[in-house]
Amino acid sequence: MAAGLGTRMKSARPKHLHPLLGRPLVWWALAAVGELEPDRTVVVCSPGTDELRALLPAGAELAVQAEPRGTGDAVEAARGALDGFDGDVLVLPGDAPLFTGETLRPLVEAHRSGRPALTLLSVELQRPLPYGRIVRNDDGSLARIVEERDASPAERAIREMNASVYVFRAETLWPVLERLGTENAQGERYLTDTVSVLLADGEAVEVVPTDDAEATEGVNTRVDLAAAADVLRRRILEGHMLAGVTVVDPATTWIEPDVRLEPDAVVHPFTVLSGATSIGEAAEIGPSVVAVDATVGARATVGPFAYLRPGTVLAEGAKVGTFVEVKNARVGEGSKVPHLSYIGDADIGRDTNIGAGAITANYRSERYDEKQRTMIGDDVHTGSQNVFVPPVKIGDHAWTGAGSAITDDVPDGALAIARARQVNKEGYDGERKRDD
Repeated sequence: MAAGLGTRMKSARPKHLHPLLGRPLVWWALAAVGELEPDRTVVVCSPGTDELRALLPAGAELAVQAEPRGTGDAVEAARGALDGFDGDVLVLPGDAPLFTGETLRPLVEAHRSGRPALTLLSVELQRPLPYGRIVRNDDGSLARIVEERDASPAERAIREMNASVYVFRAETLWPVLERLGTENAQGERYLTDTVSVLLADGEAVEVVPTDDAEATEGVNTRVDLAAAADVLRRRILEGHMLAGVTVVDPATTWIEPDVRLEPDAVVHPFTVLSGATSIGEAAEIGPSVVAVDATVGARATVGPFAYLRPGTVLAEGAKVGTFVEVKNARVGEGSKVPHLSYIGDADIGRDTNIGAGAITANYRSERYDEKQRTMIGDDVHTGSQNVFVPPVKIGDHAWTGAGSAITDDVPDGALAIARARQVNKEGYDGERKRDD
């Protein structure tokens, strides 16, 4: 269910599309469901949020809840997409990014073993949250679920809460939804009211408790969004550390879910690894490095204070040092860009050293949006404060003088100097003082 407008986010962006550790909020719920390998996946959204369609896994469908009339109405919006489906229907909120397949699987298995009309997940919480309360009879059996807004003081004191995850038998789900009323504080069709209706019909409704309280916490505000990001970040970092990666300071390190790190890689504090970034074995990253869709080879080093933009490839043993930005460029095996440089749309060969302050000025064409490449060969030594104006090729074993603007190709083994010759004017200071 991803039809909520998210008014408490105070944003023009639909809540389920807010970014959370490099992914939209709803993506995390879809990923948890995907671990169960469902036959069908339907995402219910509100009108005007077709942007969700691009996030759907292969074969998934989008259903629209025309008006915000409650959770029961939201589930009924999926009926057309599930026409003819006679299996079990798992209902999960799209703003609950901390669920995993590991949390959901016991619920599905319990439902399939007992075959009740409905099986729902509950959680024992010691601090009050705005969740429905599980109300039980004196014998411990389930009586009903009461939403917090409709609960009495005694019911609000109950600590067993509804986690808003349900598994229905399809043949009982659609008929019971048709019978939901709106006699409640919000005037909405509550999905939780299916419990009372089914029990009154003599149907079996089971409750499966989970001890994973963290997983049940949803996102309603930006405060919740930040809290969820912290949990997901910690899970990702723990996974990498258990697989052999050293994260020096997990509290200041952010790694997105698609990033890959090989064993013995070291990630220093204040580092952000995003997108499809890949870090090779024994590479060392940071501190204060940002890498987006970059590839860092084995035993390469990056940082401190470096920025790897999309398309960056560092070969084995390469170095990108302090205050260096690299974009859509390849730095060859053993080559170094030590400091204070911008390398964009370039190819650098093996064992080359790029002097401080290098810039590849990659716009040189009749069309400003066309970028040319700089080609620098093997075992090249460039001077400090060089500007390479592409298209230009620096041959193997070549040298460039400090302060040069290189606009023409440099042959193998040659020294290129492209700067005005120095002129010293003797006595200049005294002449200036006399003029004053």
